Amino acid sequence: MSIKFLQEVLAEFAAERDWQQFHTPKNLAMALAGECGELLELFQWLTPEQSIQVMRDPVSAARVREELADVLAYLLRLADVLDIDPEEALAEKIEANRRKYPIHLARGRSEKYTDLGE
Repeated sequence: MSIKFLQEVLAEFAAERDWQQFHTPKNLAMALAGECGELLELFQWLTPEQSIQVMRDPVSAARVREELADVLAYLLRLADVLDIDPEEALAEKIEANRRKYPIHLARGRSEKYTDLGE
């Protein structure tokens, strides 16, 4: 399935329920943040090691998949409402990050780019 197809399915789902009236950029951004919080909650008290293993437990894996799907659905819906092509936006961001984080300065480092120096 393509991203565009998924956006069309989500738009149709909203239209069938007359929910477009509620799908303002503000509401969708807030719903997206809420779903990100629900995803974050699944990892909140895990150690880094436990978080790496989370998908090995079927119950935890199902919950993570569900919350991740909710995040993606709201993100795609928001992009659609704002007429942003998510694939194009991501490609542009990747290229900007290539310039912002040159390999010779950023490889293996977690510091913020402004702390890297030249």
